[in-house]
Amino acid sequence: MNVFEINWLAVLAATFAAFIIGAIWFGPKTFYPIWMKFQGRTIPTERVEMSAAETGTMFGGTFVGAFVQVTTLAIFINLAHSIDANFGPAQGALAGSLLGFGIAAAASFSHRMFGQSNYKVFDAVKVWLLEVSQDITSLTVAGLILASWL
Repeated sequence: MNVFEINWLAVLAATFAAFIIGAIWFGPKTFYPIWMKFQGRTIPTERVEMSAAETGTMFGGTFVGAFVQVTTLAIFINLAHSIDANFGPAQGALAGSLLGFGIAAAASFSHRMFGQSNYKVFDAVKVWLLEVSQDITSLTVAGLILASWL
């Protein structure tokens, strides 16, 4: 398999979908307030000033991270499709969710347990669940998109 076999338009569409899911997931009217509370942090009442470089790093880094995840998923899905030509959207969604749970969620668990700022482990589990639910949802949707465009 080579990178030219990957549908890069599908990768970009799935990356944008993942980025948008993350923006909605951690939006001020969705899980952001709960996420901050579980971390033992307060929501800033005044505007947080960030430089252009910091803002670019935050959003650009998030997009690049999603792109790397989706590209990796695309490689996996293309390999699975080369083994089984019937590998379709449902299998792509399942692959995304399983990789999201089995790799992304599992890998981040210990980081979250030891990285919790208020040292409350049960709050850390809640934060982890909020964060990885977004990862799993994003990868499930990405897998659906990628496998639909095979």
